[in-house]
Amino acid sequence: MSEYWLISAPGDKTCQQTFDTMNNLTSKQNNLCNNYKFHIPDLKVGTLDQLVGLSDDLGKLDTYVEQITRKVAAYLGEVLEDQRDKLHENLLANNTDLSIYLIRFQWDMAKYPIKQSLRNIADIISKQIGQIDGDLKTKATAYNNLKGNLQNLEKKQTGSLLTRNLADLVKKDHFILDSEYLTTLLVIVPKIHCQEWIANYEKITDMIVPRSSTLITQDNDYCLYNVTLFKKVTEEFKLHAREKKFIVRDFVYNEEELTAGKNEITKLITDKKKQFGPLVRWLKVNFSEAFCALIHVKALRVFVESVLRYGLPVNFQAILIQPHKKSIKRLRECLNQLYGHLDGSSAGAQASGIDNVDIPGLGLGHAEYYPYVSYKINVDMIDSGKM
Repeated sequence: MSEYWLISAPGDKTCQQTFDTMNNLTSKQNNLCNNYKFHIPDLKVGTLDQLVGLSDDLGKLDTYVEQITRKVAAYLGEVLEDQRDKLHENLLANNTDLSIYLIRFQWDMAKYPIKQSLRNIADIISKQIGQIDGDLKTKATAYNNLKGNLQNLEKKQTGSLLTRNLADLVKKDHFILDSEYLTTLLVIVPKIHCQEWIANYEKITDMIVPRSSTLITQDNDYCLYNVTLFKKVTEEFKLHAREKKFIVRDFVYNEEELTAGKNEITKLITDKKKQFGPLVRWLKVNFSEAFCALIHVKALRVFVESVLRYGLPVNFQAILIQPHKKSIKRLRECLNQLYGHLDGSSAGAQASGIDNVDIPGLGLGHAEYYPYVSYKINVDMIDSGKM
């Protein structure tokens, strides 16, 4: 399962004893989950008022950081295109698998100094993620514009003869060029009318050069013909041709422009390849940054809620739980059995089937409430599921 629970319980005589008691009941005796000690350093507590205000703000920060982390992951999948199946192996935290990073979590003292106040640490994370979000928007806009321009040009190289670019289908000798009186038009003829075109094109108007039409190419539905006529009857020819379902395409043969068009595609393909590598590297690095920041926010939330719930001095054990599939309900029952006494109202809440309790000041909003501190972490960053 990609879902983990980060919980905390008050310390017994030692925090090791807290872990052992919980691990014996949930893992060794009942085989409901795997449990890991989750190390949170000694952070600065501050005042109760500060903790209450920070609790709400950390909830919002948690949502924001998760949103940006998933956004970076999703855009990396988009950029990888036909290599999208390699997305999972590119989503790493500190060069390790996300689950391993979580299980072996170590607080990053360099990025988030524990001598700073909790509020300052939260602000550092908020600014860091805001920077990633801003840079992502800039980079994504530039790359998407480049990709869009290339796709538009490539689309014009394919598709129906009615709409596609004809430049790579025609040659110089298909046209009468540099004539004062004559011009060559390109005409799209539905396949079912090709015989009619061959038999009648010389009669559509006066002043059409006899036997000047040749078949240049065809697709599933249409044929492309050229025809030479006097310039003065061009508009009349277009009008009468349309009446017979023959479509004249606007096209002027200009070698310089045709070469420039081909060069533009080549340039865009080259530019896209040049940007691809650095962009993928940036996305991988900043996904790692965002995911690591997210787990630090979870750690901050556990610390703050544990102090608010269990009081001072700080004495709790944070535990990372990996529930086994189909054991979630039974695991919650075991945890309630262990920690139900921490909250007198929890037994009543459980009995009456109330899951969602809003506790003012505890920053829980309408999240599920348990008598112990508990947050879910979903390490599947490809799935649209929420943490």
